Amino acid sequence: MVMAKRNSIEVARSSLPTIVDQAEAGAEIELTRRGKPVAVPISHRKPERLRNDRPQFIDVYRAFLRKHSLKVLGVDNAFLQTARAKDAGRKVNL
Repeated sequence: MVMAKRNSIEVARSSLPTIVDQAEAGAEIELTRRGKPVAVPISHRKPERLRNDRPQFIDVYRAFLRKHSLKVLGVDNAFLQTARAKDAGRKVNL
């Protein structure tokens, strides 16, 4: 298990270029505020890789349905149709 390096946000402000270089190289760096973890800078490649490698929900759900019967699981077909409101929702002023 690799432990992340920890830096306070105060220290990170003065060493941002170094932290960015380390994140780009794949190092895990945890930024803390008052000793509590608040952020982790990551290389630009990582979220791209996560988005590209992750299957779409509908594909995973269909595979689940091919393996498991909702009836056996105790889920009735009408549940999915009533689980979400079809109206426009509340009015929002922007």
